[in-house]
Amino acid sequence: MVSSEVILSVYIITFMIGFPANLLALYAFSVKIHVKANPTDILLLNLTVSDLLFLIILPLKMYEATSSGMTWNLPDFLCSLTAFIFFSTIYTSSLLLMAVSLVRYIALAFPITYHRVHKPVYAVVMGAVIWLISLANCSITIITLHHPSLASKNPDGHACYENFTKKQLDVLLPIRLEFFIVFCLVPLVICVYCYVQCILIVYSRPRISRMQKQKAIGMALGTLAVFLICVLPYNISHLVGFIEGKSPEWRYYVLLLSTFNTCIDPIIFYFSSSSFHCNSKKSIFRKRRLTVSELQRPGTGSNPG
Repeated sequence: MVSSEVILSVYIITFMIGFPANLLALYAFSVKIHVKANPTDILLLNLTVSDLLFLIILPLKMYEATSSGMTWNLPDFLCSLTAFIFFSTIYTSSLLLMAVSLVRYIALAFPITYHRVHKPVYAVVMGAVIWLISLANCSITIITLHHPSLASKNPDGHACYENFTKKQLDVLLPIRLEFFIVFCLVPLVICVYCYVQCILIVYSRPRISRMQKQKAIGMALGTLAVFLICVLPYNISHLVGFIEGKSPEWRYYVLLLSTFNTCIDPIIFYFSSSSFHCNSKKSIFRKRRLTVSELQRPGTGSNPG
């Protein structure tokens, strides 16, 4: 088990960096969508909301880390709510990043088709479906803790969503394997394919500026960094746990990596949306608008963000 001091330090750093960055992103996307909504910005707004929900419940996890032995001294319903939101937002983020990669690939590879179906309602529906999938799957956190056939009688000051019984693990381990496939492996494969294709397409078109090419590389590397650093290690623990029939002892270490997702996501926002553009002389971020001529310029394809 990771020491409570390390856990608390990671949570504090994540909160202090991620919360203001995502608040700024929420404001920027809200303004941009109010002016002109596009699929990428709508999906990234969903990602921002997911990160903020995670960060809002993080103080409860901080309080848990300050207690002796990582015991949960708050009401049980808060334990259930915290576990549900904590894991739901982690998995929602990976699906939303996958959706963003698909939208950008379609926009570059099939610009005519993209502009025909370039309607915000499609992104709204896609975001809603992703939320439903994630919330439905992560309801297992509540079922595990409260279903009569699974719930264990815990004394006051027990650990929250830890130290599972054999009966609980018999249910959890196969579902965690599903999580590894649905929320990690499939999104990772799709993201890798889409962004590799995007980079190849961008570099095959000589009229695209060097800055746009660098933006494409940064977007791809940033998204893959989230998966490789924050998503993949924790989900590999699901696969190992299923094979071994128990939760790996190092599971909590890699779970801490997942918390940094909310700090890396704003980097993805910068490269994935025209809502952000660096301008050190005036502000950290400023809005960047693309003209119709830029979108329709021969040989450049389409800019999805």
